[in-house]
Amino acid sequence: MPSLNWPGKQQTPPQPASLTLDSVVHPGGGATGQAEPLSRLYLGDNFQVMSALLGEYEGKINLIYTDPPFFTNRKFPARIGRGEDSRKPGEWQLAEGYGDSWNSLDDYIQFLYERLLLMHRLLAPNGTLYLHLDWHADAYARLLLDEIFGEERFLNEIIWAYHGPSPIRSAFNRKHDTILCYTKNPDYTFNADAVRVPYDPSTVKTFAASPKAGFGKVPNLERGKVPEDWWYFPVVARLHNERTGYPTQKPVALLERIILASSNPGDLVADFFCGSGTTPLVSARLGRNFLAADATFRAIHTTRKRLVEQKTVSFGIYTSTPEPGETILQELPDHKIIDYWEYDPDYDGKVFRSTQQGALPRRGSGSLPPPPESKPGSKGRFRAVTIKGEPAVLGG
Repeated sequence: MPSLNWPGKQQTPPQPASLTLDSVVHPGGGATGQAEPLSRLYLGDNFQVMSALLGEYEGKINLIYTDPPFFTNRKFPARIGRGEDSRKPGEWQLAEGYGDSWNSLDDYIQFLYERLLLMHRLLAPNGTLYLHLDWHADAYARLLLDEIFGEERFLNEIIWAYHGPSPIRSAFNRKHDTILCYTKNPDYTFNADAVRVPYDPSTVKTFAASPKAGFGKVPNLERGKVPEDWWYFPVVARLHNERTGYPTQKPVALLERIILASSNPGDLVADFFCGSGTTPLVSARLGRNFLAADATFRAIHTTRKRLVEQKTVSFGIYTSTPEPGETILQELPDHKIIDYWEYDPDYDGKVFRSTQQGALPRRGSGSLPPPPESKPGSKGRFRAVTIKGEPAVLGG
C-alpha cells in the first residue's frame, strides 16, 4: 500500500502533561464521596493529555470519536449573546472560539498523525475510531489511518449530508462531511439492532404489492434496516434547542448513532477534541463513561454546563495548565454578568467538589438561579463563569 510522506514526518515520543484534579461536579447534588468519577474532562493540549493517559488507559478505550480542526485556515468565533436574530450575524455578540490556521499542510498532517498514533494505542482490542473531517484533508487522513491501523481495518467511509446556505456560485455546494471509521482488530463492537431505522414507505409498499420484489428475498420490514453509509442529520444551526453557540457543534443524533453502534453500556468513550461536548453528553445519556479533552477553557466550560443541565453523572475536571486567572466579582442582585455558578459546601483548598450549580439558560428569557447563602464561618465557596467565558469567584 502507498504511504504518505512529508518533510518532518516523525512518530513524536509521548509528552505527558502533569494532570491535576481541579474539581468534581455532582450535577444536582447526589453522592459526594471522595472516589474520583469514571467520567472525566481534561483541559489541555490533547497530545500531552493523551500521553499522560497511556499509563492508565492504554488499550482500554472502547470507542473514540474525534472531530479535529479540518485544515480550513479559518478562525471560528463563539456566539455568547442571548435572544439574537440568527439572520443578522453582524449583530451577534462573539468571543474567541478556536483556531484552525496552519503554516503549511505538512504541519497540519504532522499534527494529525501524532495524535492518531496515540489514539490507536489507547483503543481497546475491540475498539473503533471515528475520524470526522471534510473535503479539505480527508484524503490525506485516509492514508494516515491505513498506515496506523492497516488498510484491512478500514470499516466505513460515512458521509454526513446536511442542508444550509452557501456562498459558492462557481461549483456545487459543499454540503457533506466525511467520517472515516477504523477498527483496532477484526473482533470489534457493532450493534446493528441498536441503530436500525424504518424502511422507506415506498419500499414497504413495493414488497406488499409484488411477490417478485427483492428477487425473492423479503426483508424483515417490521424490524427495519441498518442505515447505509450516508446519513442525513440537520446541522445544529437549525436545531435551536441544542445550540450552545460554540462553533461547529455536532448534532446529538449523529453521535447517538455512532455511540449506540460501536459501544455498549458501561463502556468507555473518548473525544479528545470535544468542543461543545456533544460526545460526553450523549455518552452519559446512554450509560457510557467518557473521557473528553480540549485545549480551550470555553470548550470545557460549555461541556460542563451541558452535563450539569442534563443531570446524569458525576464527573471530574482535570487541568494540565493553570486555568485563566479568576476575577473577584461583586455579587449582583440579578447576576447579569454571570453565566454559571457552582458551590462546594466544604472546600478543602485543593479539589473543588461542586454539589450545587446554576446555569443561565442558553436561550430564551429564563434567568440564572440565585446561589445559596453561605453561612458565616463555613468552608463553603462559590465559583462562577461570566457570560464572556471568564472564570471568577463570587465575592461581596
